[in-house]
Amino acid sequence: MKQKWVLATGNQGKVKEMSELLNSFSIEVLPQSQFNVPDVPETGTTFIENAIIKARHASKLTGLPAIADDSGLEVDFLNGQPGIYSARYAGETATDQDNIDKLLNKLEGINPEQRKARFQCVLVYLRHALDPTPIICQGTWEGSITESVEGKNGFGYDPVFWVESEQSTSAQLDKQRKSELSHRGKALTQLVNLLKEQLSA
Repeated sequence: MKQKWVLATGNQGKVKEMSELLNSFSIEVLPQSQFNVPDVPETGTTFIENAIIKARHASKLTGLPAIADDSGLEVDFLNGQPGIYSARYAGETATDQDNIDKLLNKLEGINPEQRKARFQCVLVYLRHALDPTPIICQGTWEGSITESVEGKNGFGYDPVFWVESEQSTSAQLDKQRKSELSHRGKALTQLVNLLKEQLSA
């Protein structure tokens, strides 16, 4: 019998990614939208705070263990912006393209050495809504921002995130390679390893 976990997101890309990774643990990942859980205001000032807020909210309304991630892009030249505001950088209803356009405009004319950036992902797992010791995992993916959009895979800032080791943007990588390298892949691997320890204890 599969254990059910709720994922505090409506993003189908994230649901699919996490489902594939947790499948081997007989864990079924269900999006919070399946339970009509509304989005909760992300009032934290860090990725960790926001991830905990989202996971607690989803767990409270569904009664299930919850997993949530908060992730975003930090650009050194912009003092870490867009950071926790990555998804709504160009406004509350911004599309991925709106956010990319704003970012590229802000970096216009800036030389490649100053375009260093990284994706951060904080992943939180709560056994229940009142869990005082959530599991917190963090993954980082170093790169830089291109001057134009390249690639059709992925979502968010993937088409402008240059990965030096691959000589391509994140959006040009196949799914398998991206999950090996990405911030979310690294955070999920940490979570999976911690779950293995707990389940075998």
